[in-house]
Amino acid sequence: MSKANIDVERILAGKYPAKAHAKRVVEYIRSKIPDATGVLYLEGRSDKLLEDSDEPVPFRQRRAFMYLTGVDEADCFLIYDIATAHSTLFIPPIDPDSVIWSGLPLTTEEALAKYDVDAVLPSTELNPTLAKLGNGPASTVFAIADRVSDEVTFLEFTNKDFTILGEAIDECRVIKDEYEIALIKKANEISGVAHKTVLERVKNAKNEYELEGAFVGTSISLGAKKQAYPSIVASGRAAATLHYVHNNKDLAGKDLLLLDAGAEWSCYAADITRTFPISGKFTEQSRAIYEIVLQMQNDCIASLKEGVSWEEVHLLAHKVAIDGLLSLGILKGNREEILKARTSTAFLPHGLGHYLGLDTHDTGGHPNYSDPDPIFRYLRVRMNLPAGSVITVEPGIYFCEYIIRPYLKDPKHSQYIDEKVLDKYWDVGGVRIEDNLLITQTGSINLTDAIKDPDELEKIISSS
Repeated sequence: MSKANIDVERILAGKYPAKAHAKRVVEYIRSKIPDATGVLYLEGRSDKLLEDSDEPVPFRQRRAFMYLTGVDEADCFLIYDIATAHSTLFIPPIDPDSVIWSGLPLTTEEALAKYDVDAVLPSTELNPTLAKLGNGPASTVFAIADRVSDEVTFLEFTNKDFTILGEAIDECRVIKDEYEIALIKKANEISGVAHKTVLERVKNAKNEYELEGAFVGTSISLGAKKQAYPSIVASGRAAATLHYVHNNKDLAGKDLLLLDAGAEWSCYAADITRTFPISGKFTEQSRAIYEIVLQMQNDCIASLKEGVSWEEVHLLAHKVAIDGLLSLGILKGNREEILKARTSTAFLPHGLGHYLGLDTHDTGGHPNYSDPDPIFRYLRVRMNLPAGSVITVEPGIYFCEYIIRPYLKDPKHSQYIDEKVLDKYWDVGGVRIEDNLLITQTGSINLTDAIKDPDELEKIISSS
């Protein structure tokens, strides 16, 4: 693994490479339909009001539309002509009533200068343009099912395909280009600063929501107005809940705080987890668990490179966890037998990580949530990792009574768990450490620089 040496600001000074993405999508479609021609049609999300209010629903651009346009604006449309590689963006016309309240929207000239498209027209020209393009012989329109407005018609097109375009975009999103990597790195840089802000405030905070506010506020102050996902700010035993969302419990008397939080930059996500002592000093038990999880992450990251099986890396995390829990006496018996019995899933019930990009849990991983093998059931990526993909590495060890108690009652698993030793660790709650890794031909590049060294964590918190 190497550290990221990416000139983020230089790269992001250019345009989002929408047309390059469109060409990749067409290549994928033609790998399935060799003679494919016609047009790609996509709609952005429309502005809507809350059902019982005149306030707007928070806007989140459709990711497929963003991938082929780079446009994070409402009520826009895209037509991409496959034969000519010509892209046309349609934007809302100026509404004088709207200007009174919201100011002038982007003009066609401004949109053409800002986005990687060949032409910009008002959306009033959308249906006439579709009608013209559909009049050709054996014309085909590729769109995504349930993402075509009622007022849009494809009557003139001979063929309509509502299947392959969504699949093509999902698969193409796996491998990131330089611009996308820079966006993810930018989100990571901001998130790293926000994570450090929480470290500096945790010792004197009284409630989880203060720390959520510190993270979100720092992100906004650095220009990231949206979070990639709802923050998880879990203290004490609440850290054993993987997607804890309450973020409102008092911190008094708690040992650790698990902070899983990441900002979004131009629709691209960071996804970072850190776990640290609220008081500034790990207990003996929490330090021991933290060291095991850190070893799990370090060993897994060291194994990354193009072509590696993510299932094998996930198994490696379990093997390191078993070794660590055996050394503490929480587990007992033979390592291979414990792994075969899947007893370690009591302490690590989730997958090691997932693709990251326009979505926090990004597309193309092909999970199998009905897998009868519990060790793989929640693994979100079930393939070999290609160079250019970005994946999270987020091992954890959790002490969730709801999950573990049934294992203690099952002889298949209870023979490997020392309950008397386990009882010393319930208050640890859970430890997770998560970084975002870019896969390369020979290894990986860590895009995350948030602090995770346990001694440094203690130093920052204690000195705050």
